Amino acid sequence: MSILGVTDLATYVLGTIVIILTPGPNSMFVLTTASKNGARTGFAAAAGVFCGDLALMLAAALGVASLMQTYPLAFDFVRYAGAAYLGYLGLKLLLSRTGKADEAAVAQAAGPQRAFRQALSISLVNVKAILFFMAFFPQFVDPHYPHVVLTFATLGIIVQVTSMAYLTLLILAGSQIVRRLAQRRWLASLGAKLTGLLFVSFGLRLATSR
Repeated sequence: MSILGVTDLATYVLGTIVIILTPGPNSMFVLTTASKNGARTGFAAAAGVFCGDLALMLAAALGVASLMQTYPLAFDFVRYAGAAYLGYLGLKLLLSRTGKADEAAVAQAAGPQRAFRQALSISLVNVKAILFFMAFFPQFVDPHYPHVVLTFATLGIIVQVTSMAYLTLLILAGSQIVRRLAQRRWLASLGAKLTGLLFVSFGLRLATSR
């Protein structure tokens, strides 16, 4: 039995939740942005992630993943570009200072529009996500259902709703974190350094894995 062409819906939802809860550059960027610049900028970053993931799902549905597997050089180019961008963001956090003037400059520069663009960029360079969607979605598609487009749309909506619910929790937590860290600058500095290390590790993992 399938619902809108989706087989074993409960297993799909459970798998989606587990995958989304796994820490990654998208969620870390949203949390960091919300904790530093407030909920409004955090939601702008979440919107960037939403648009980026939507583009990747459409690309996977149109067969871009198969094309990139057929032409490994195209995959490597995008993979290394994504790794370099994540590494750049991580090093920027690691090398940032925590003085008042520097914090003011960061707060002024990291507005909603810039947060949206950065989150969109981080999401779009995640070529692994294209391959994931290409491998994960078909497992739950009923081959006898006549409207496959509707099935893929249903699978995509479930991913996006789950992702946005999780990111919303991170944003609300981040806006609370920024208030508590306001008088504890050393904790804010430590958090920035740890986040920077995570982004560098994400970049290295993307560059070295196949």
